[in-house]
Amino acid sequence: MRPLITFALFALSLQAGAQSPAHSQAATDSLVQGITVYKAGQYQEATRDFQSAVDAEPGWTTARLYLGIALAYQVVPNVDSPENVALADRALQQFNQILAAHAPAPAHDPDLAALRQIATIQRNIKRFDDAIATERTIIGLDPKDAEAHYTVGVIEWTQAYNFTMLTLAGESLKDDGVGNTRMSAAGCTTLTSHNRTLVDDSIGELNRAVELRPAYSDAMQYLNLAFRQRASLDCSDPARRQQDLATADEWIRRSVEARKQIEQQRMQQTVDPSHN
Repeated sequence: MRPLITFALFALSLQAGAQSPAHSQAATDSLVQGITVYKAGQYQEATRDFQSAVDAEPGWTTARLYLGIALAYQVVPNVDSPENVALADRALQQFNQILAAHAPAPAHDPDLAALRQIATIQRNIKRFDDAIATERTIIGLDPKDAEAHYTVGVIEWTQAYNFTMLTLAGESLKDDGVGNTRMSAAGCTTLTSHNRTLVDDSIGELNRAVELRPAYSDAMQYLNLAFRQRASLDCSDPARRQQDLATADEWIRRSVEARKQIEQQRMQQTVDPSHN
């Protein structure tokens, strides 16, 4: 899934912003110092410097974007302690202020960058429904964002899988990956009612990710998992269950092949750096 923005992605815009005569010397000095310590991995120090730049010039989008990024790097994924959530909310506040400056229709590069960071932070602090909503906003602005489609698909698969595990645990079972035929009829009805839309939408999003990025092996791996989840919903249709499992196996094959192709391309680039 989409990682947090790294320094390299915005180095040029930061350099241009820091050199712009439109900004005060105090804000520029703080930004430059923040860049230096940020590159050294000193995110708390960078946060203080970027905060100083924002305090000096609240409307400077570049400074606010990097304040948000420096804060976001300090958020520990999958930890919802009060301290971690407070740090995440402080980062989210910076990105939301960038979006508010261009409301009602964000369409600039910093806006998309802010949205992508918001989605990542929301996912990291387990606000999965919010993360899906943000990723769908990104898709509305950039329908060809394969990462956004992939992320939605993965979150929906995860939600479905977690419910499957709870349902099976209620019958002292574990997911067998091949349709869970030992599950009771009542359990399968419960599972289908909760998971059908999640699984079908997950498959749709992951398929779209592969359409946009044909060698997207990670999306293929999750398509394998999603079709295995769908096989668990084929309670009274053994033929469809076998078809879903066969499709899952095909996605495994395609994922392995895609990874081989990517590795071959990397080896070729190592031998011949001019090769595209």
